[in-house]
Amino acid sequence: MSYDFQKDISGCGLVGIINKDGKKIDGSYITKSLCLMNDRGNGLGAGYAAYGIYPKYKDLYAFHIMYDEPSAKTVAEEYLKINYHIEKKEEMPTAPVEGITIHPILWRYFVKPLAQKAEREMADLSDDDFVVRTVMKINSEIDGAYIFSSGKNMGAFKGVGMPSAIARFFRLEEYEGYIWTGHTRFPTNTPGWWGGAHPFTLLDWSIVHNGEISSYGINKRYLEMYGYKLTLLTDTEVVAYLFDLLVRRHGLDIPTACTALAAPFWKNIDDMDGDKRDAMTAIRMVYGSALMNGPFSILFGHSKGLVGLNDRIKLRPLIAAIKGKTVYMASEESSIREICPSPDKVWAPRAGEPVIAELEA
Repeated sequence: MSYDFQKDISGCGLVGIINKDGKKIDGSYITKSLCLMNDRGNGLGAGYAAYGIYPKYKDLYAFHIMYDEPSAKTVAEEYLKINYHIEKKEEMPTAPVEGITIHPILWRYFVKPLAQKAEREMADLSDDDFVVRTVMKINSEIDGAYIFSSGKNMGAFKGVGMPSAIARFFRLEEYEGYIWTGHTRFPTNTPGWWGGAHPFTLLDWSIVHNGEISSYGINKRYLEMYGYKLTLLTDTEVVAYLFDLLVRRHGLDIPTACTALAAPFWKNIDDMDGDKRDAMTAIRMVYGSALMNGPFSILFGHSKGLVGLNDRIKLRPLIAAIKGKTVYMASEESSIREICPSPDKVWAPRAGEPVIAELEA
């Protein structure tokens, strides 16, 4: 008897690494891991996010900006000049790569909001809130300009291509970080374009995602009530903004925010005991419009940790592993073993239960 085994790729591929002791590694490690899952993508999008890569400018916001044409760059820079102190600006270092012949104009800026901003109505905003407003304004109002990274001491690197090509293009081996995430995309409902590649970021939040957020319409309208503008033609954008809203603005801790986004079914809540049932009921009632439906697995990076989360039915794969002070998360165990052949522990997280790894310092 013979068997014909076929691999079920279940869409996009994602991988994340965090060294909880803060030890830095260069981008070649995450690239090697992600490239093992090339068959989960189709060349229409790949990207990486890294934390700790700009220690010289760690107190400044690092804006990575894509421009379609020089005129868009001129308009965007005029807005930045009247609202920010620009410590340094430069064209992003790239390398010639076969297959990437057309790409946006790519620049990065290390900036800090001015005390006296040109937009007087925003004078009382915190620096973080003003940066969020800047991202929303430039991405929605300046045609041909797109801020795709805006955190401190971190950065996103993404585009249209396979993971190895994007890594070579952005020269990732030259960067060292203590947290890395990577993604290879297989677009289904949304177009493949440079801005639509993962990760999606806001401040130091970064998201890579496999699956579909079928609640996108409800989530989008909920976020718009709080001033967020969703313009990037993909459902994943809501995830980054929801974390910003729930954690930074509403002050929820990471576990509670994850519970709100992938809350248990009402029938399961009814079976819970006393205080836990009351708490879950309150979360679902208050944050019902933030609940994400649909098949998904996500990796959520921030300056102090890395979080992995499945939907509440676990319709997309997610594997986690530990080796000493390092935590790995990926769509496939083979991707982890490619860079960590003998982990201390490997497991598949349960549906809706986050894996939370935080820096020890």
